[in-house]
Amino acid sequence: ARKAEVVDRSLAFHGSGLGDPLEALRRIGGREFAAICGAILAARMEKIPVLLDGFAATAAAAVLHAANPATLDHCLLASLSSEPGHAKAAEALGLLPLLDFGIGHGEGVGAALAA
Repeated sequence: ARKAEVVDRSLAFHGSGLGDPLEALRRIGGREFAAICGAILAARMEKIPVLLDGFAATAAAAVLHAANPATLDHCLLASLSSEPGHAKAAEALGLLPLLDFGIGHGEGVGAALAA
């Protein structure tokens, strides 16, 4: 409930500026989300495959997908976390998990196993 409240407050405060995915990233994403986006883009430019692991990485990837869906063509979803919205986000991005162990906070376990 607390997470939902924080999200609702952020949407209310920044609502008018969230139409552009990169502006949304700037306003409410945080440096760690920007870093994940940068890493995904750098890997794309170098033709390096990416295993997304966790809800945060998937959320960051969603920013790039909203800007241009082709930016995730080199990405696979390692696994789904137990976060309720992770499966919905993965579906919206058209990503199917390689593994589905329901790992909560696996610290990269899903990506390690998928690799």
